[in-house]
Amino acid sequence: MNVALSPLDREVLRHLNYTLGCLNENIDSNYLYRALAIAVRDRLVEHWSQTKSKMDESDNRRVYYLSLEFLIGRSLCNAIHNLDLNENAQKAAHQYGIGLEELAESEHDAGLGNGGLGRLAACFLDSCANLELPVVGYGIRYEYGMFHQHIENGRQVEDPDHWLRDGNPWEMERPEDERRIRFYGQTSQVIRDDGQTGVEWINTQDVLAIPYDMPIPGYKNGTVNTLRLWKATATSEFDLDEFNAGSYSEAVAAKNSAEQITMVLYPNDSSENGKELRLKQQYFLVSSSLQDVLATWTWKHGKDFSKFGEKNCFQLNDTHPACAVPELMRLLMDEHGQSWDQAWEITTQCMAYTNHTLLPEALERWSVRLYGNLLPRLLEIIYEINRRFLQMVAEKFPGDKDLLHRVSLIEEGHDPHIRMAYLSIVGSYSVNGVAQLHTDLLKAGLFSDFHNIWPERFNNKTNGVTQRRWLAHCNPGLRELLNETIGDGWQKDLSKIKQVEEHCDDAEFRVRWTNVKQDNKKALTNYVRQNTGVEFDPSFLFDVQVKRIHEYKRQLLNTLHCIHLYDRIKRGDTSGMVPRCVLIGGKAAPGYHLAKLIVKLINNVASVVNSDPETRDLLRMVFFPNYRVSAMEVICPGTDLSEQISTAGKEASGTGNMKFMMNGALTVGTLDGANIEIREKAGAENFFLFGLNAPEVVETRKNYRPNEIIAADEEIRRVMEMLEGGMFNQNEPGLFDILTTGLRNPQDQWVTMADFRSYIDVQREVGTAYQNQDLWSRMSIINVANSGWFSSDRTIQQYADEIWKVKKLS
Repeated sequence: MNVALSPLDREVLRHLNYTLGCLNENIDSNYLYRALAIAVRDRLVEHWSQTKSKMDESDNRRVYYLSLEFLIGRSLCNAIHNLDLNENAQKAAHQYGIGLEELAESEHDAGLGNGGLGRLAACFLDSCANLELPVVGYGIRYEYGMFHQHIENGRQVEDPDHWLRDGNPWEMERPEDERRIRFYGQTSQVIRDDGQTGVEWINTQDVLAIPYDMPIPGYKNGTVNTLRLWKATATSEFDLDEFNAGSYSEAVAAKNSAEQITMVLYPNDSSENGKELRLKQQYFLVSSSLQDVLATWTWKHGKDFSKFGEKNCFQLNDTHPACAVPELMRLLMDEHGQSWDQAWEITTQCMAYTNHTLLPEALERWSVRLYGNLLPRLLEIIYEINRRFLQMVAEKFPGDKDLLHRVSLIEEGHDPHIRMAYLSIVGSYSVNGVAQLHTDLLKAGLFSDFHNIWPERFNNKTNGVTQRRWLAHCNPGLRELLNETIGDGWQKDLSKIKQVEEHCDDAEFRVRWTNVKQDNKKALTNYVRQNTGVEFDPSFLFDVQVKRIHEYKRQLLNTLHCIHLYDRIKRGDTSGMVPRCVLIGGKAAPGYHLAKLIVKLINNVASVVNSDPETRDLLRMVFFPNYRVSAMEVICPGTDLSEQISTAGKEASGTGNMKFMMNGALTVGTLDGANIEIREKAGAENFFLFGLNAPEVVETRKNYRPNEIIAADEEIRRVMEMLEGGMFNQNEPGLFDILTTGLRNPQDQWVTMADFRSYIDVQREVGTAYQNQDLWSRMSIINVANSGWFSSDRTIQQYADEIWKVKKLS
């Protein structure tokens, strides 16, 4: 080790020796990672404290972002980049003979989310810190993440993702801020000290919520915001009498039961116990977070809540935190003595709701029976909210009984359910979609009745992603080329990246641009080989679709096209065919049989393709296992073609499409979600469009005849014959019958066959364009240059100005 140590070197050495007790000369990389992480975190603490002080001293409005997911990935390199410590951290790692990138591999992806919703929340927190906004994130500290996915015989197998097994050096436990959460019990009327009748929630089974804070640093601005995560624990560790009597399991039963609440992200809710645990998680997050905010308020203002709604805003990230509406009512009335009218005015002044889905089946509904058993006081409040709401609707639209039935918060029937999206709308002052098409469809479709009642509540906030993670960090080659060409101001303000478009006609610049992409493709080639054993060729077109496995996202359509390409190669129809590597990745929910079957099909097709020597020079295919944030950081920069092929009218927004665009991939997609805005910004000539639009999908479903489409198109018919003939499941007859039957079903809501011919044709256009590398590079540059609109900084600034009404910390 060099004698002259920098301040960061000395801090790393100190933490190795004294914090971790690691005195050996041969340092394990995990110890070195932890020492560097703690040293970097120490650099954040002073700014973190100053930011908290500014928030405490300010009289400005504050925002609390409530989300069951925060898919933050790894924190080390993100913190190093935002602190501008790249060079120092590299040197500190090299002191021990290891590169920073290799060292970062010791960090586990934080298991705090699953897909786009959680990654969006993480991007939003990054942007809030970058814009110096007083925003706190509230989530759950899951012991186990979604799951670790591996593939056995082509099938998805789920393993526990114990991401906390080595500890988390980025978190700080705050036991002094613990909160008590109630479940079960009954309600009873009481006479309050002021003589008014109140309600008491009694005989409850309580758990404690312990907060763990993680720092969220802004980019070179001294702001460090907080993500507060709650862990559940018992009110007492164990029953000593039971233990002394020899009943060891019973002695710790309460502890085990409490800790189950925050044990696993998204417990399987196919059983009644699973549903109850899921609802427990949602209420646990909401109650602990609201109690936390109210404790801060009463510490400063006592019992004066007259300005609480004016000074605080709770953003509900989808319907998961919807019980924040009745819980805030409960806390204000039962714990703080507010009347119903006072509590309702406050609640509707500070709740805002973001919707993330156009799928009616994805809108959360909870059984009244389950809700009443677990949260009896909240059920009473929901029924009273509904009574008053329906009375208002009846007065505004007299005689329209059908409307009352449609908008009721309670879906009546043999087993009544609470409509959580409706509760969120009624209890909020703002309801926003996450792409313009999504918002338009919400207003015209799912929530049309509510839009007629409160048109002023509805607004659009197209999603965005942070360029600091999704360009500057994950694509250092492109970052340096951009910095050299247009300066580094785009990292703070992505609208400045537009300047690079001036260089798209510079032949020398295009060569350098292509060289960066080739280096990224070589890195992705190595990554694919290490994780799958499949050998990609960096000279091929890299065609990528990575996202949650779901029928509406149509990984099946992509796979059908791969079968089509394989069929063409086997028939010798290869004229004009561009060599292509297809990568598909994503996780299927454990209980989603069809999605898991699609994973099996992808793997089976890939196995046939990759084992056939006739296809080697034109087509290779892989299913990438255990797709996650750190994998995307390698996949995204190396991608040529981004597959955004959902059925039009089904994808709310998408954010993967934005990440790929930001890294120079071209998009093949439908007019769905944010694809529409990506195409508008990049230009139609720089986007590969196919398929029906949303209104055409609706019309097609009325008289959809997929069997006629198949019979009339020889290439499509050949694909179906190969699939139905067992070419990809020779040892498992009938395995994919449910998929092929679904493709032929006139009731197929994804209308896959209606778009298949258009998809085949546009993929030929892709191949033609890719063969002209000069043209492709130009299109790639234009996409990056016009990605500024899709920065989460822009999205958050719109939230701040138009929904939250919040100012930056001074």
